[in-house]
Amino acid sequence: MSMSLTKSILIFCTFFIVPVLSAVAQTDAADKILGTYYISDDTSDEDCKVKITKDKSGTYSGRIIWVKNPYFKDGTPKRDIKNPDPAKRNTPGDQIPLIFHFRYDAKKKQWVDGEIYDPVHGKMYKCKMWFEDDKTLRVRGYIGISALGRTMTWKKL
Repeated sequence: MSMSLTKSILIFCTFFIVPVLSAVAQTDAADKILGTYYISDDTSDEDCKVKITKDKSGTYSGRIIWVKNPYFKDGTPKRDIKNPDPAKRNTPGDQIPLIFHFRYDAKKKQWVDGEIYDPVHGKMYKCKMWFEDDKTLRVRGYIGISALGRTMTWKKL
């Protein structure tokens, strides 16, 4: 093999193949978040399961798909009654959209720039998420800066 052919192959690999492989690896890392999670909320006794999916835009969102206690104390089915949007207050408890529009930051290994909805209080917060280990997702909702918030642990099923 001639030296110029070897050099050409090296240049091709450096400028075309390596970036493609890097993009594929980044997509795999970003998609690690996809799946179903069990949330046990010790502050409200509102255990549930959330399914995270990838939106058409390439961001990540999730909705509640199951609640441990589907009824209020009076026996009526749980609904999103505290939602600030009156049109959404009849959404069943096991269908409430919970997290919205996260993008993956490969440098930080976090899903960032998203929001999380608190259906217990009807409030929306900024949010970021990261894996503590393969099955433990840490979810931090906050107001303004991350230091002013609360972190929850979600277990991947």
